[in-house]
Amino acid sequence: MTKKIDQKAISLKDLLLEKGYIKVKLKLTKTNHFEIKATINGVKGLFILDTGASNSCVGFEGIETFKLNAKDSDVKAAGAGATDMLTQVSKKNKLKIGKWKKDKVALVLFNLTHVNTALLHHNSKPVDGIIGADILKKAKAVIDYDKNDVYLKL
Repeated sequence: MTKKIDQKAISLKDLLLEKGYIKVKLKLTKTNHFEIKATINGVKGLFILDTGASNSCVGFEGIETFKLNAKDSDVKAAGAGATDMLTQVSKKNKLKIGKWKKDKVALVLFNLTHVNTALLHHNSKPVDGIIGADILKKAKAVIDYDKNDVYLKL
């Protein structure tokens, strides 16, 4: 017995919204990065969405701003042209992206100067940190590169 296929096409947006996802707009920068707005511990910030970053990060200068409880870490950070960078970690943070929320989020803290210097050289805004694969996996994220949107599962 063959099953008849509904010929009406459903968009990615409609499918994901129907499945309980929310849509968050991304901004494509001149450096070809996606910027995303997020709130950490009630404070709004600007972040790069980076599927290649294993951990979500905040710059050291954001410790007070985002009310982070920083502890020294043995982990050395690497990426974006820098290696062996000292890090700290902050656990039990509240993260909100659009209507998506998560408590008890761990964030890696490190020197973001090299990232922001590169952004400024390309006339892009400096960022407070990076939303990485750890958060994207928790949110079951789906990125629509054509429409500059990310969908997060509530």
